[in-house]
Amino acid sequence: MLRGLWTAATGMTAQQLNVDIIANNLANVNTAGFKKSRADFQD
Repeated sequence: MLRGLWTAATGMTAQQLNVDIIANNLANVNTAGFKKSRADFQD
């Protein structure tokens, strides 16, 4: 039971990081010289 909760929590944390990176990219899309960030996930 606890392992399943840990797996779900780490998955949600990873997806939140992905959403944060996308939001930052969108917020800076018109900034001169801005280079997009990208999240890379591993198993």
